[in-house]
Amino acid sequence: MACLFNEVQRSERRRGRNSTSMRIKIRQLQLKHSAARPRADGTITHRLAWFPVVVVSVDCGLNVHKQCSASVPNDCKPNLKHVRKVYSCDLTTLVKAHNTERPMVVDMCIREIESRGLKSEGLYRISGFSDSVEEVKMAFDKDGEKTDISVKAYEDINIITGALKLYLRDLPVPIISYDAYPRFIEAAKIDEPEKKLEAFREAVSLLAPSHSETLQYLMAHLKRVTLNEKDNLMNAENLAIIFGPTLMQAPDMDALTALNDIRYQRQVVEVLIKKEDVLF
Repeated sequence: MACLFNEVQRSERRRGRNSTSMRIKIRQLQLKHSAARPRADGTITHRLAWFPVVVVSVDCGLNVHKQCSASVPNDCKPNLKHVRKVYSCDLTTLVKAHNTERPMVVDMCIREIESRGLKSEGLYRISGFSDSVEEVKMAFDKDGEKTDISVKAYEDINIITGALKLYLRDLPVPIISYDAYPRFIEAAKIDEPEKKLEAFREAVSLLAPSHSETLQYLMAHLKRVTLNEKDNLMNAENLAIIFGPTLMQAPDMDALTALNDIRYQRQVVEVLIKKEDVLF
């Protein structure tokens, strides 16, 4: 029983405002909200922005009266016209809006890297030219899956690896989400192999489907990178040093604890790469 925008229009006209100015006000508002956090079943809740008369869901565009908002179902179904960029967009929001299993950036970059870069020395360790990486980011935000990242557009494969790492770093909720973070750290601290693997399986199960699917796809890719270690000089330990702080970030905690966690973050990613075939 949502009271939609036409009712808001009538109310605003009574206040001497027109619908165009109301829409502009909604678009220009500097929203102050946290990123939508996916639940274990993969659904996400509406990120609501409050106005004097209307409540607007940021991702799907639902407009309701404040009095009606409590009756709105929690399962937000993002609409592409409201998801205006790829980078810095919540992962679950993005894949739901595009109806994909994983973000297009992850799929496209990994395909390009595997087609021509697996033997490149220092893969993921060597940084691409920062201006070109930023150019790729802006292209994805503007053109989405039509973005050209082929060798004709970017000969240096390190630009593509840089664009992928930047995408992962820019996620408002990391691939290994904040709520699952402590379980992964605790799993890394276990010494007994079987108990360690079981603890990792339990930690992986806490991730939302889109996060788990993306993590699995990425770990399988990084394992293939290690199979070319003779040429690229990148083993699981080296890759874990790079991707540890990229894939997981400590939730709110004191600086000393966060610093101590860095070595466990590396251990988490190293285990995920080496045991990818049995953990997912």
